[in-house]
Amino acid sequence: MTDAIKDPDDWSTGDEPATGAQESYLHTLAQEAHEEVPDDLTKADASRKIDELQEKTGRGQ
Repeated sequence: MTDAIKDPDDWSTGDEPATGAQESYLHTLAQEAHEEVPDDLTKADASRKIDELQEKTGRGQ
């Protein structure tokens, strides 16, 4: 089975500011991972950070 999820670098809206939902979830994951979340992330950057923190916290499984 192929992965149908597009790479954030390929998103047409990837350079737009992160959505409220992304920011909220990022802050939840960051608290669990004991990390800081940078301000002013783009949608693509937020998606990559979510993936990173999900892996670190075990939520991405």
